[in-house]
Amino acid sequence: MNTPVSRFLAGALLSAAASLAVQAHEFTVGEIAIGHPYARATAPGQPTGGAFLRLENRGKAADRLLSASAEVGRSTELHSMAMEGDVMRMREVEAIEIPAGRHVELKPGGLHVMLMGLKGPLKEGDKFPLRLKFEKAGEVTVTVNVEGVGATH
Repeated sequence: MNTPVSRFLAGALLSAAASLAVQAHEFTVGEIAIGHPYARATAPGQPTGGAFLRLENRGKAADRLLSASAEVGRSTELHSMAMEGDVMRMREVEAIEIPAGRHVELKPGGLHVMLMGLKGPLKEGDKFPLRLKFEKAGEVTVTVNVEGVGATH
């Protein structure tokens, strides 16, 4: 049936599907699948931000994320975040282990890529390249989508 309502519903479904396709993006390098890289929007003048993603090792050997780099800031570091008593502690880590056949989530409140010395605010809707270097899989540049301040996946 070709009514205004059915055309509207068809358009709404196509729009929703396109939106999901844009949000759910994946990259691969070697045996590592990198799922939905994103960052949270930051306030003007905020000096740091974080990038988050899912690393899935589809291979039979462990690998490690050794470093990340992005031009949106002065420098980047791999970080862990954990509660120690009543205090949240953030520390740089040398590498992030990705066991064979497993996945690791880089997410708010846990492991993440720290973006330091931001050159400007990260604005919702923007994108930026993030270069990842793995011990075995090699290097890849992924696209990071900047999402809302409270975004989680």
